[in-house]
Amino acid sequence: MKYLIGIDIGTTGVKTILINQKGAVVAKSIKEYPLQTPKPGWAEQNPEDWWQATVASLKEILTKINPADIAGIGLSGQMHGSVFLDKNNRVLRPCILWCDQRTTKQCEDITAKIGAKKLIKLVANPALTGFTAGKVLWVRDNEPALYKKIRRILLPKDYIRFRLTNTFATEVSDASGTLFLDVKNRGWSKELLKKLDIPLEWLPACSESSEITGEITGAVAKLTGLKAGMPVVGGGGDQAAQAVGTGIVKMGIISITIGTSGVVFAFSDKPLYDPRGRLHTFCHAVPGKWHVMGVMLAAGGSLQWFRNNLGQEEITLAKKRAVDPYEILINNTKSIPPGSEGLVFLPYLCGERTPHADPDARGVFFGLTLKHTKAHLTRSVLEGVCFGLRDSLEIIKDMGILINEVRVSGGGARSKIWLQILADVINYEIITVEPAEGAAYGVALLAGVGTGVYQDIYQACRKSIKITSRLKPNPENVKIYNQRYRVFKSLYVSLKDKFKLGSLRLLI
Repeated sequence: MKYLIGIDIGTTGVKTILINQKGAVVAKSIKEYPLQTPKPGWAEQNPEDWWQATVASLKEILTKINPADIAGIGLSGQMHGSVFLDKNNRVLRPCILWCDQRTTKQCEDITAKIGAKKLIKLVANPALTGFTAGKVLWVRDNEPALYKKIRRILLPKDYIRFRLTNTFATEVSDASGTLFLDVKNRGWSKELLKKLDIPLEWLPACSESSEITGEITGAVAKLTGLKAGMPVVGGGGDQAAQAVGTGIVKMGIISITIGTSGVVFAFSDKPLYDPRGRLHTFCHAVPGKWHVMGVMLAAGGSLQWFRNNLGQEEITLAKKRAVDPYEILINNTKSIPPGSEGLVFLPYLCGERTPHADPDARGVFFGLTLKHTKAHLTRSVLEGVCFGLRDSLEIIKDMGILINEVRVSGGGARSKIWLQILADVINYEIITVEPAEGAAYGVALLAGVGTGVYQDIYQACRKSIKITSRLKPNPENVKIYNQRYRVFKSLYVSLKDKFKLGSLRLLI
């Protein structure tokens, strides 16, 4: 029996899983690490924390198996982060993360220099604050002494690849989110790099996601218990890897992920573009394929914020009952009718990407009255996140992309109440699958493809992924949510200028 490892360098922690060639999960380990917010709108992490967590998680799962039976490793991770290395391959500063909003000026500069239409033509996407390119220019503008020392720029998972294999490499799905990749032709855009005066040699070699990119070094083998020479494949950015792990590998199947962020993901046989740049067009982890993707920055993150700041009673009760406080919060909404009796939540706690691309957007509870309780607030958060996800789905539909099936994953998919709200808001049947291990599972399958355990990604998904539930929309609730969605959309339009006036970014 052959085994495969998937490692996902997430925002809150590293998740490492071990699966057998039949796709069954044999072991998994999660090791958390902190996130720093040195200023409002900023988000950073120490890459060494990722490495220490990765080593600890590998040691834990390797107690379950003979390392000689492991065929290969796949890597996934949070996208867009910028790890800067000097000539001695030392990390120069904390990684600026995907949710960091400091680069508004740099994105405006990129757009002005290249031209909005030209930018879409070169790299398929507009310059957004989350993308890597703006971070590189921010360092050049604000930390010039440090910038002069840069010799390598890596994405989070690719820094872990370097530590595991001593090779500099990435793959097309994660590289798509840098703004440096010619997405259509699946290689670095030399024209854009030249225009921005960023050396091509700073960027790693770029492969397809299932290609072998390096091997475990002897030093790492001694440190972790892995076998020296074990192949490591390209892997994927977390969303493309998650899509592989849920079987989004052919036209007509759409995925919705409710994690810290929220993502609506559509497979495509060719590169498709939203002419207004509201959706991302990236390379898929499936070789020679693409995807379009809408991203909201605070999906599960909105509920996490609510729990942390307004859910102390539920947190205390959950400890006594040995249950998840989210379960208590969400179950308390059962008596609240659809539409939260006029209360609407805008989930823009980190600014927003799709469809507004607005770092100044902010969270709002609209319509509060004396009748509303904490349960109303909770339900409005669940509904507001679903409305935000519908924004992306509506654009995908407008682009003429086929939707036959909607699969949902992520932490939010564990709640039947939240899933029913989503089904009612988008008016599609909701499907869940297993295993529900997300991006780590997807890159474990990619490792199987790259090492010959599976013939191709289609065979890997057929053997491994099973549908576990179907949830149909409630027609009466659909009518209510269609009306509330119109209110939700109108609120951003009304508040857009006020968001900009009140932005904390202007105070930095």
